[in-house]
Formats: sequence, structure tokens, C-alpha cells
Amino acid sequence: MEPTTGLILRRITQTDLSVSAHKLATVILDAIAWKEGYNGLPRGTAAFTLADLASKMGISRQYLTELLAELEASELELRREKPNGKFAPWLFRFTAFDAEGENQDVESGTGDTSLSRKEDNKNVFSGQITIGAESNVFQTCWAELIKAAKKALPCWNVDTQVIWDRFLAFNRSRGNDKVPAGFLLGFMRRWRTSPGTVSRPETAATPERAPNPWARDLHNQIKAAPSGNRQFHASDLCRLIGQTAYEARIHDVIRQFSCPRFTATLAVHGRAVLAGEISR
Repeated sequence: MEPTTGLILRRITQTDLSVSAHKLATVILDAIAWKEGYNGLPRGTAAFTLADLASKMGISRQYLTELLAELEASELELRREKPNGKFAPWLFRFTAFDAEGENQDVESGTGDTSLSRKEDNKNVFSGQITIGAESNVFQTCWAELIKAAKKALPCWNVDTQVIWDRFLAFNRSRGNDKVPAGFLLGFMRRWRTSPGTVSRPETAATPERAPNPWARDLHNQIKAAPSGNRQFHASDLCRLIGQTAYEARIHDVIRQFSCPRFTATLAVHGRAVLAGEISR
């Protein structure tokens, strides 16, 4: 059975995470496209720039990196990629649900009325577009669809009116009077910026920085020990080295990376696993 919003939300609430990581997971979940092609996204993915995500959460970019690392190391297995270029939004996906179609414990019941059903709650490009009808896109029904769909497409930072004008010009040059609405989405997916063309951004884009080496190092340490087993890891490590030494290790990580205690605790467990002190 296909995962649904309700199913993933239940798993999020059942996963051992910090309060902020729980909130971040639900923010990402709320933006997931459950119909292939909605907002130009593959099914099951959400698109954000890190600046936008940090703004929605009301946190710093550094803390956002820590929360993303926590979600990536958790049972939700959050993954992100950037297939549309350096300055395009990141695509996020909870990969833990990719192969869970046969697992009974994660299936939604027949009474699940979640909005993630394949045909529900997703506006798609349907109908016909009359090429010569209206030159001002904001006086048509297509403006909001273009603004929503372009977020994860190559034309993500191009003004909505510019996209519309070029689409009309493209079809006029080919003698088209009326085309299926899906042509507009296809046109946006194949967007190419002409030499010398300056796009008018509706929102100033913030260049994404490459992850800091220390952030990668911390992430790798956290990944070594699944966060869902952290209670067992803490118990095993305290029994091995004592509570005082355990606390000292946590404070050393906090001092080294300037990270929250929860993140430092996971890193301490990961270091112990890598050193062979405790089992994974």
C-alpha cells in the first residue's frame, strides 16, 4: 500500500527525535507532492532552499543543519539532493517509506481520509490554454499554478509573467492557437535561459553554501549509531566508562562543535560504536 500523509505523520510522532526535529519533519511532510508532476516534483518529494526552510522554522542555518543531520540519522531516513543546479532548491524525501508497501505495521487503514491520496489535494495542469486570449498571466487561472510549479524546476527564479510571455511566443511561432495545459508544465521543465536574458526574481535567492567539514564530521559520527537505540547506547556506555566520563564526553562534543546536547549525545554514541566500545 502506498504511504500517505497520515501514515508518515504517525511514524514521525513515533520516532525518537528532538522537538525541533519533529517540527522540521512535519514542515517537510506538509510540502510533499503525492501526485507525480505536482509542482514539477517527483512523487514523494518536497522542495525547499535551506534559507526558506530555516525561515519557516525560525532558526539559524547552523541549527537547521544539525536538525537535518538528526533526521537523516533517524529511522525516517531523510535524504536530500539538488538535481537542478547549484542555486536551485533542495529536494527532500523520507526514504524509509520507499520499500514499505508490504509492511503491515505502516499501512493506513481503509478509513484513512488523509489528503495524500493520489488524486486528492493536488492541483495539476489540465484543460486547454488559448494562446491569444490574455497576455497578462495574472488575469488568468494559470498564474498561481505557474508560481507553485516552478519552485522545483529550472525556471524557479524566473518571474511568472516572463514564463507566460515566453510560452505564448513559443506557441505563436509554431502557429498554435490552443494547446493542452500540460504543454505549459512541459515548457517549464525544459526551461533554458537565453543569453543576455535577465530574469526578474520574485524572491531574492540566497546561494547555498557547501556543508562545513565539521558538519560532515558530526553527521558521520551520528550516523554510526541509530538514534532509535540511543537509550541502549547510553546504558551500555555508562556501564562501560561510568556516568562521569560519559557526561564529560558529551560536554567535549558540545564544546568542539557548539551543538545542542541531544546532537552531542548521538555523536558520543556514534564515536563509541566506531571505536568498538559498544554495539550498533
